[in-house]
Amino acid sequence: MIKDMLKLFIENRKALAGVIILGLFILMALLAPLLAPYGPKQDSDDLGRFPLMAAPCDAHPLGTTNAGYDILSQLIYGSRVTLTVGILTGLLTSFISLSVGLFSGYLKGAADDVISFITNIFLVIPSLPLVIVVASYVPMRGVVPIIVVLALTGWAWGARVVRAQVMSVGEREFVKVAEVMGENSLVIVFREILPNIISLVMAIFFTSTIAAIIGEATLEFIGLGNVSTVTWGTMLFWAQNNAALLMNAWWWFLPPGLGIGLLGTSFALMNFAIDEISNPKIRKR
Repeated sequence: MIKDMLKLFIENRKALAGVIILGLFILMALLAPLLAPYGPKQDSDDLGRFPLMAAPCDAHPLGTTNAGYDILSQLIYGSRVTLTVGILTGLLTSFISLSVGLFSGYLKGAADDVISFITNIFLVIPSLPLVIVVASYVPMRGVVPIIVVLALTGWAWGARVVRAQVMSVGEREFVKVAEVMGENSLVIVFREILPNIISLVMAIFFTSTIAAIIGEATLEFIGLGNVSTVTWGTMLFWAQNNAALLMNAWWWFLPPGLGIGLLGTSFALMNFAIDEISNPKIRKR
């Protein structure tokens, strides 16, 4: 079943487009030292100091910041942190959502009531204000706190969806047969139920990753991350704090904004493909 799902995913045009865009960004992040013309915080070379707030030119294709940093180099190096935060947060959020949803939906009874109560609390709290409040009280600044904060505040929706699907699959005949044969609950959950909701798990990962990329950029933009680190979010933070918009320095804030948009689009395309694969009615249109 998982092999068939992967085959359909690869053959889908939207999925292919999303994978290509994501692959290009991953290559850019991995090959940053080879692709970037300068270091992310290099403001001079053998010819002297770089010009400040320079518009795009031959020496600096995307211009420079008010400190003389090359924006193309910052964009290339910044993709590393943005991709790392997005993918790791997506994985962690999906793991929490899947674990909570699987056991809540299969165990039912008092355990389900307690888990559902906690899930509902996280669902009714507005996510962005919750992320900002939690991040404000975390003393340490950097990538790890952002990943943890985004994952701990973003798992509830996925857990709710997984729970509903597990309860539906749990009523099917092959699960009932396994229960009658005395199979262990863990075996039933991981061998009988999990393979039947793998498309849902992939959709949760893609959705969580998009939310993490936007969330990371938001936290960095308002100064709740480590502003000394070069990421697409901190590039927007420094552009905003140095009035790049008022000075019409579009080359400073537009590249990281487009990067965030394109990266989010790649995961959205893969998510659309999962919807088409899971729903034959959509696939036929």
